[in-house]
Amino acid sequence: MRKPSIYSPLMVLLLLIILASTPSSRSNNETDFEALLAFKKAIRNDPLGALSSWNETTHFCRWNGVGCSKRHQNRVVSVYLRDQGLVGSLSPHIGNLSFLRIIDLKNNSFDSQIPEEIGRLRRLHSINFSNNSFGGGIPRNVSQCKNLHYLNLIDNQLTGSIIPEIGSLVNLVRLSLTINKLSGSIPPFLGNLTSLTQLSIGECGLQGDIPESLAQLRRMEWLNLRQNNLTGLIPLGLYNLSSVDAFVLSNNRLHGTIPSDIVFTLPKLRILNLGLNHFTGELPASLANSSRIEEISVFSNNFTGEMMDFRRLSALQYLIAPLNNLKGDMNTVLSSLENCTNLQALLLADNLFTGLLPDSIGNLSTHLRLLDIGNNQISGSIPSTIGNLVSLTILRVAVTNLQGPIPWSIGKLVKLQHIFLYQNMLTKEIPSSFGNLTLLNHLLLWGNDLLGNIPQSLGNCSNLLQLDLSYNNLNGSIPPQIMRISSISILFDLSYNVLMGTIPLEVGALRNLGTLDLSHNRLSGLVPSSLSSCVMLEWLHLQSNSIQGEIPDSLKALRGLQDLDLSDNNFSGTIPGFLTELRLLNLNLSFNTLHGEVPTRGVFRNESAILIRLLFRIYFESFLVYFCVVTHPLVKFCGRIVSCG
Repeated sequence: MRKPSIYSPLMVLLLLIILASTPSSRSNNETDFEALLAFKKAIRNDPLGALSSWNETTHFCRWNGVGCSKRHQNRVVSVYLRDQGLVGSLSPHIGNLSFLRIIDLKNNSFDSQIPEEIGRLRRLHSINFSNNSFGGGIPRNVSQCKNLHYLNLIDNQLTGSIIPEIGSLVNLVRLSLTINKLSGSIPPFLGNLTSLTQLSIGECGLQGDIPESLAQLRRMEWLNLRQNNLTGLIPLGLYNLSSVDAFVLSNNRLHGTIPSDIVFTLPKLRILNLGLNHFTGELPASLANSSRIEEISVFSNNFTGEMMDFRRLSALQYLIAPLNNLKGDMNTVLSSLENCTNLQALLLADNLFTGLLPDSIGNLSTHLRLLDIGNNQISGSIPSTIGNLVSLTILRVAVTNLQGPIPWSIGKLVKLQHIFLYQNMLTKEIPSSFGNLTLLNHLLLWGNDLLGNIPQSLGNCSNLLQLDLSYNNLNGSIPPQIMRISSISILFDLSYNVLMGTIPLEVGALRNLGTLDLSHNRLSGLVPSSLSSCVMLEWLHLQSNSIQGEIPDSLKALRGLQDLDLSDNNFSGTIPGFLTELRLLNLNLSFNTLHGEVPTRGVFRNESAILIRLLFRIYFESFLVYFCVVTHPLVKFCGRIVSCG
């Protein structure tokens, strides 16, 4: 009797079923495999090797950034490739990943258009293409993604309007289109997306009124319409969206007043940002009763009235209200902020505040990083308690009536990067403790009555970009230490002081400097040849000193020089020919003892751009005596006021 064959039809069928259920290196889904390969092919640059594992030797479910579902026979359900530096376009084959639920390409450099084929992904739940360079319009076929909850296209190059098809995505919870190049107005149909908790369409170039229909978004938590060209009033219905956490409408052209009961109608409000608009009236009184509010930003409007009391705003972190017409006693305002222990930014500049700068400023939050109360009518001196604000990075108390010395304790603020104390009436010496502020980028003390020597310790401020001590009464010589600060690139200005001595040879260390102004001092000696190392100079002013010698040939190395003023010194000799080769827009050589012929090329062709005195000073003074006798007892000649008394 013959034994049955091991290849009976039943066994063959069972074998085929087993083989069919065993995944191969390509899985049983060739479509997903080919779609991912097409995705990779459209990438022109992969600097971090994010797609290096995308090859046939490895199953695609184990490729970097690819997620698969075992429920659906290893179908691709997610592509997560954020922060990979990928450069290229998004392949239309992405539409073949029919089980895809999440695609996240944030922080790459994808360009070209978002393919319409993305509308074939009916299971898609989340799209995050933010921080790329996608262009063209929002793909209309995205309306087919009926399950879409999250659409983030922030910071791209998208153009056109907000397409009507988005109005059909009724399951959308978050819609983010901020920082694109869209046009048109905010479409009323967005009010139909009643599941929205976040609407972010700032910096898109949108215009027109805010539609009333947005008041239908009863679940709204985050509303961002900032930096558009929106006009008109804020619809009253928006103030009744009781779930709103952030209300950001800054940088538009909105007007009107803000309801006084805003904190009661928006009880969850944490962020109120209405800056740079045309709002009027008083700040809402109810804000003073909110224990949740973290940011009040109302800068650059026309708000008036007394500043509120902040004692109950325990969560406040940012108070940004410069450029209004707010008023109040600065002592009272600062004292009421003592309970705001999380305060990080206090900006009240350019208002109508009065009163003394109180010692209580030192009781403000130790988290305070930004302090600007300049351009107000506050007086008194800078309290030494300011040294308690150890987190400060920016200190601006400019254009006020402050008097007295700069306290030594300011040197305790070792995190300071910017000090703006210009246009006050500060006196005494610049404290040597400034040398402790090694992170300083900008030091502007001009327009005070500071005196004494410039402290050598400023040479420790090795990160300075800008130093302006002009219009004071500083004396002594220029410390070589401060001219060794090679980081200074924007401005080095010691003009209008009574500094003496020579220009230090160390000036050559300022290789990246754009503007050097040492004018209106009592400097003498020669122009150091090391100045030729300052090859980035565009603006050089040495006028009204007692500098002598010939105009040095070393200046011809300053090929980018545009404005040169050597007037009112003791320069002698002839006008050097290299001045005709520089790209000068303005040249002033007047009030010197130069002689010889005036060149006719370069800047000398433009008579309005040059001012030259060729005769000896004695002849000029004789002329002034004659001029005074026959004309007026006080004359202004060549920009110099001369008394004829």
